[in-house]
Amino acid sequence: MMIKKIACLVCCFAVISTMALAQQDAPLLTLKDAVEIALKNNYNIKLSQNNSTIASNNVTLGNAGILPVVTGDFNDNNSRQTTKQTRNDGTVNNIRNAKNSNNNYGVNLNWTIFDGFAMFANYDQLKQVDKLGVLRLQDTVQRTVASVIDTYYNLISQNEQIKALKGAIDISRTQLRIANDKFAVGRASRLEVLNAQVNLNTDTGNLVIQYQQFKTAKIQLNQLLIRDLQTDFSVADTIIVDEKLALADVLNNAQLQNPAILSAQINQRLAEINLKQVRATRYPQVGVTSGYTFTNSKTPAGFTLSQNVHGFNYGLTASINIFNGFNQNRREKNAKIQIDNAGIAAKQTKLDIESQINSLFVAYLSGLDLVKLEEANVNLNKKNLDITLDKYKLGNITPLEVREAQRNYLDAQSKFFAAQYQSKQAEIMLKQITNSINIK
Repeated sequence: MMIKKIACLVCCFAVISTMALAQQDAPLLTLKDAVEIALKNNYNIKLSQNNSTIASNNVTLGNAGILPVVTGDFNDNNSRQTTKQTRNDGTVNNIRNAKNSNNNYGVNLNWTIFDGFAMFANYDQLKQVDKLGVLRLQDTVQRTVASVIDTYYNLISQNEQIKALKGAIDISRTQLRIANDKFAVGRASRLEVLNAQVNLNTDTGNLVIQYQQFKTAKIQLNQLLIRDLQTDFSVADTIIVDEKLALADVLNNAQLQNPAILSAQINQRLAEINLKQVRATRYPQVGVTSGYTFTNSKTPAGFTLSQNVHGFNYGLTASINIFNGFNQNRREKNAKIQIDNAGIAAKQTKLDIESQINSLFVAYLSGLDLVKLEEANVNLNKKNLDITLDKYKLGNITPLEVREAQRNYLDAQSKFFAAQYQSKQAEIMLKQITNSINIK
């Protein structure tokens, strides 16, 4: 049984040593490099860029219906007919298998010159949709960058956890060595040695699990960067939290820069434009037509055997909606309700964003307070652990007291790293909400 435990422990140490060496040899990936790679490769950003480009391409006078439409037309109709004609003078004319042909070609123009100002509303709508596309692109970029930053700092936090667990293993090894030395001179029982071995095994297992979580987070970051998921890299070792954020500034910036709030405002504008488009159908629709046409026709059975005509044509068309089953009133009422709904949605969006900001700011401030508190706790627990180990060497305290001091020190480190990450995570989300993430 003891041999199996030792073999298992040796395997764990081998795995840990291999992963530790790999981490040391892996090239450093800075946060700036990670963001630049994501901005270049991320699929969501590319899709948003394409959609934004499409919306921008659609903003033209022709797409709005303001410009005329000019077409080149060609028609060619042919037939073969057998005709028997009896004329007024009694003569009969038989024409067998006669070919009739008629073709015309030319250039035609159709231009709506007045449609109740709907064409101008259409153009305004296209410009608003373009703005919406730009906002969605900015939001996608900010969300992607925020995800990259969050995952990167999560890796830093987990890497610090790995360092803490390695420190715990070193302490457990020291405790095991001391227990073996005491056992060798008869100052400790075999049970104390076994307990020290169990503690070392437990700490080693925790480190293996932490390495697994660290590797999973690496895969997530590689996925965001759209590269080989097994690409190895190392990360920085410091989390710096911006401590200068002010709630009032964040709220004000959100009103001016938050994509959701700005999108809701654009949707209000689109609802108002929709009402203009609906009302436009109350007015006359006026258009002009023009063209130059060539016509050639041959009819052997007719009075005119062939005819060639060419010339300029022009005209004016107009129509007005007099009655359409009261649908005009219904559509205008619904358009007004849509404006009201857009206003309500904008207010709800604003309230949701403000609520999210206030909640995040609470987490941000509490995280800053916890960082200071847990940093002090780390220092205190480190001193307590050093004193405890010295007393254990002298045989003044029990192994359980050493383990308790060790556990307290590890817990204090974990809470300190968690507080750092909590504050940084809240800071990232607050900057994302205000569309102000900036990597220098």
